[in-house]
This record gives sequence, C-alpha cells and structure tokens, in this order.
Amino acid sequence: MAGVLSSLDDFGTRSLLTHAIMSVTLPLGFLIGLTVDSQLGLVSFVALLNFTAGMWICQSIHSLGAEASEDGYDGVINELRTYVR
Repeated sequence: MAGVLSSLDDFGTRSLLTHAIMSVTLPLGFLIGLTVDSQLGLVSFVALLNFTAGMWICQSIHSLGAEASEDGYDGVINELRTYVR
C-alpha cells in the first residue's frame, strides 16, 4: 500500500490519474443516460456529469498549484509522452 501511495507523490502521476478518472466517468455517464430509459438513467447521467465537472475543477486548481511550485509540469500530454518513451 505504501508503494502505491508513494507513486502519487509526483504531480504528473496524480494528474494522469485524475484525467483517467474523468475519461471514464464522462463516457459512462453518456452511455447510461442513453441506454437506461427511466428516471434512474437521467439521475445517473447528471450525477456522473457533475462528478466529472468536479474532477475537472479540482484538476484545474491542482495544476495552478503545480505551476506555482515550478516542479517541471508541462501538461498532461507531455506527461503521457514521458510515460510512453
């Protein structure tokens, strides 16, 4: 457990995790909203949409803090490039 938590010390890893969560919840919300034909589908869609929006706001605030600390973060695309190399 300590190894997993220590890997989250890096801002880029946390940013990738946040973007991964957002990239799963938004399409899942659309899928549920389009396939479930009841009030449950609507409520699930709105809940997942709001969750994704909240994660986006959290990531925006989090990245502002990373810019202030100057730890070499250049955005999520560059973080993905470093993991691919």
